[in-house]
Amino acid sequence: MDLAGPPAFQQSKGTIGQFHNNLAAAGIDKNAVDVVIVSHLHGDHIGGLLDSENKLAFPNAEILMPTVDIKFWSDDTNASRFPDPVKAQFANFKRVWGGLNGKVTQYEGSKELVPGITSMPTPGHTPGHTSFTIASGSDHMIHQVDVTAGMATLFVQNPGWHFLFDVDGPLAEQTRRKFYDMVSADKVRIQGYHLPFPAGGNIEKDGDHYRWVPSAWNPTT
Repeated sequence: MDLAGPPAFQQSKGTIGQFHNNLAAAGIDKNAVDVVIVSHLHGDHIGGLLDSENKLAFPNAEILMPTVDIKFWSDDTNASRFPDPVKAQFANFKRVWGGLNGKVTQYEGSKELVPGITSMPTPGHTPGHTSFTIASGSDHMIHQVDVTAGMATLFVQNPGWHFLFDVDGPLAEQTRRKFYDMVSADKVRIQGYHLPFPAGGNIEKDGDHYRWVPSAWNPTT
């Protein structure tokens, strides 16, 4: 699950952090959520695990987090290697981790986490950054999460660019190229957290670069 949460909603005056409101608007009771799968531990992906009072936002859910990321963000000695915007992620992780009271199930590698959702390690953006294959019958797609983050399409078009929040820029680039070579060759549909609406589509190879091809969207279907 990828969400910034109520604090981000309040600070941005509703620009981000809409996930909980969208759940309610869709008629989904947060108390009925039984599993939350976390891709990596940046603030915009774990902030919504707690509510505005730092209590569990999904009190009945099993929270799944990548082991590699937990180890990395738990180690304060890593913070000195990064500029201030990234350093702040360490404090935010501590806040969220403390609020979860250890109620976390760790995962690593490629593994079916719940029926139909299989983890796919895609490190670089963070050490334990994970994408997910989502399958139903013979149909499937891949949620790339933050293989490209920020202004994501710029990094699709320019895979050699390194984003500030990529913990390991060269590894993130290597992962990007390997991942996009695979999904373009196999014509696999992808979804991305930072890709523009409708955030689903395909990747085409374009020389040493790539091209984002969004899925057609019709509000009446």
